[in-house]
Amino acid sequence: MPNPPTTIVDELGIALSNLADAATGAFTPTLRLGVTGLSRAGKTIFITALVHNLLTGGRMPGFAPLAEGRFIGAKLAEYPDATIPRFAYEQHLAALTGKTPFWPEGTRRISQLRLVLKFQSKHWYSGMTGPSTINLDIVDYPGEWLLDLPLLGLSFAEWSAEALERARRLDSGKEAGPFIQLLEEIDPLKAANDVDAERLAVAFTDYLRRSREHGALSTLPPGRFLLPGDLEGSPALTFAPLPPQQRQATRGNSLYAMLEGRYESYKDQVVRPFFRDHFARLDRQIVLVDTLRALNAGPTAVADLETALTAVLACFRQGETNPLLRPFVRKIDRILFAATKADHVHHTSHDRLESILNRLVSNASKRGRFAGAETKSIALAGIRATREGTITEAGETLPTIIGTPMAGETLDGPTYDGKTEIALFPGDLPEPPDSLFEDGRPVELNFLRFTPPQTLERNASGDVVLPHIRFDRALDYLVGDWLA
Repeated sequence: MPNPPTTIVDELGIALSNLADAATGAFTPTLRLGVTGLSRAGKTIFITALVHNLLTGGRMPGFAPLAEGRFIGAKLAEYPDATIPRFAYEQHLAALTGKTPFWPEGTRRISQLRLVLKFQSKHWYSGMTGPSTINLDIVDYPGEWLLDLPLLGLSFAEWSAEALERARRLDSGKEAGPFIQLLEEIDPLKAANDVDAERLAVAFTDYLRRSREHGALSTLPPGRFLLPGDLEGSPALTFAPLPPQQRQATRGNSLYAMLEGRYESYKDQVVRPFFRDHFARLDRQIVLVDTLRALNAGPTAVADLETALTAVLACFRQGETNPLLRPFVRKIDRILFAATKADHVHHTSHDRLESILNRLVSNASKRGRFAGAETKSIALAGIRATREGTITEAGETLPTIIGTPMAGETLDGPTYDGKTEIALFPGDLPEPPDSLFEDGRPVELNFLRFTPPQTLERNASGDVVLPHIRFDRALDYLVGDWLA
């Protein structure tokens, strides 16, 4: 599907919001960067690393403005929209750098943060005008909410048909069984009542939650069912898909009519405002993808990830924006796809990880390039939790990663305590990546979750140095041209 359908009122609201942004940024240009990814992809870690590295001038040889000596510095600033929660940078950094480091809680709601970046332009006239500044607005939102955008183009009957078809697949039966059983016990044409609506919504939400735990992504919409925020328990989240009915039979005071009305309210009052007020006003977008988790879950999870990414990325407003229209219209002109947790495999597999991600997003990338947007894929780790080494086994030298598995992680028997460091041969990623999709063969990976680095270096100024993999290259692609 193309961009989500919008009304004239939506477009007017988007234009007025963009005009307000342009007015407040008349003297200081503003770049709005969207950061998203599905659950456990590492959004919070990426943003924390981004802010910290810019504030402290971290070790980023691949970030051209810093490597060329033109980056002067950054500071946190007040975000102009006081109604949007602030990204809790200081708390997240404290969690990662404290006496006993731990990974902070993931993204559960939309949040924003503004950095003011000061730099020396490399253009000839920079010596006359002095240093330049831009506002970098970082917009963080749960990737599950992205999965809702395609709903704007689907009626309740169409969405129900798709959702129930997925739920009844053989590989979804275990997760969806209780919901399907309840659905068979309830007559959609009976009189509307809140008790049945709530029972169906709870059973459907439980099914979505179990699907997510087993690596399914395209089954997740509506995304707010899993991350409800302030909407928890509201009628807007109390509906579920129902079997098809004759149209004339679904009118009146039936349960079907009630749930259909709530579905339409969900689109109008939850999904559409998110698209209009936040998503449609982005200039750049990074999509973080937990590719390794999908590979470890098996071929079905990999195919499901490809489906979810293709559907979501079709909703992006992509392409170049006419400078004359920029005060009214904003489009995403660069999209970076990032395979996170590159520190969970040896560096010899990083190029293969990028190739697999390229294959996963190939359809979405083609659509973006056709619309005029640039796209790129990269394997990275916002904060590196492991280092590399070798082990000798049966006379063969194997490349390893060295780190501390999180408490409760298991592999081939042992359960780790969160304190013991190990050397692990993670396995090899396939080459070429098409074998994952054509043959459906599982990838044999030794996959564990690791704690954050337990000891960190400090620079000459006393600031903590956060180790990373290719993070500087990602930042340069997303922001570097604005600091030229």
